[in-house]
Amino acid sequence: MSKNITLKDIAKRAGVSYQTVSKVIHNQIQVTAEVRSRIQAAIEELDYRPNVAAQNLRTQSSHLIGYSWKLDDRYSPVLEQFQHSVVESAENFGYHILLFPQRADRDLYTTYAELIRTKRVDGFILSSVEYNDPRVATLEHLNVPFVSFGRSRENEHTPFVDVDGQTGSKAAVQHLIEQGHQRIAILAWPESSRVGSERLAGYWDAMKEAALPIDPEWIMRGKGEIDYGYEAANKLLDLPPHRRPTAIVAILDTIAIGVMQAAEACGYSIGRDLAVIGFDDMAVAHYVKPGLTSLRQPINEVGQRVMQLLISLLKGEAIAQKHILLPPELVVRDSSLGFVPQSH
Repeated sequence: MSKNITLKDIAKRAGVSYQTVSKVIHNQIQVTAEVRSRIQAAIEELDYRPNVAAQNLRTQSSHLIGYSWKLDDRYSPVLEQFQHSVVESAENFGYHILLFPQRADRDLYTTYAELIRTKRVDGFILSSVEYNDPRVATLEHLNVPFVSFGRSRENEHTPFVDVDGQTGSKAAVQHLIEQGHQRIAILAWPESSRVGSERLAGYWDAMKEAALPIDPEWIMRGKGEIDYGYEAANKLLDLPPHRRPTAIVAILDTIAIGVMQAAEACGYSIGRDLAVIGFDDMAVAHYVKPGLTSLRQPINEVGQRVMQLLISLLKGEAIAQKHILLPPELVVRDSSLGFVPQSH
């Protein structure tokens, strides 16, 4: 029965024109909540199912967006939250997401070109973007609409939405300085990490503005998570008293938890003897004792803004702001409070 239901049937049941029904279904018009409710009720009562294949043929659109991220073994709650936000936002625009993980052994150009040539996707969303990301160059060459979560190189002209990790880390260090800390260490990622380098830059900015010296031993890099934090903290706490940091910023919450475990094993009181700050404000930050001060990323907003940008590109609309940087929020908990300077 549902295959014989048309937009005119929906319009008649809802008491509106079929043009209004069509525009509401495709998010092309703003109507009152009461009118939208009547149309939705009519769609459900008549069990209307649009002929997607026919629509795609008419509009030359698949209404599918390819989402590409780097596939690795590390679980990322941030990317999971981003993916959820993108899927939800896409559905609001009448689109769906085709998951498309990037694999090291995959020929990007051939794969992307085939997806576009066969019109299986209308555009792409990228995440896990790093310096000179080959996916960016490939999609630019193919002249395919895309928006990335993150920046691949300086002054890039392609649209992106990103979290300002540099501003976030700077705020974290400034908070520690306000608590009376002067010897502040940071646990960063390898130099190849774009995100890690941005967050490290914020540390440098805050320390420089406060005219605080930086001991080279206070800047450490590593790929690990909890184990890396634990081992790095032990090395920092083994420094002579006059060089030993009183605060440690970790650019990931799990690294910060490793720091807390190491400090407690050495008899330090977190917050009073050693302040610790993480990044991402994962769920675990709420439950560790003491609570972990961390930087919360506005990931839901990132997903929404990415999708809005891409829809504008697909519609050929003028884009006033192609580069969007959103600041993270410093969520202060006990791990960075209560510092008591020790004399040596």
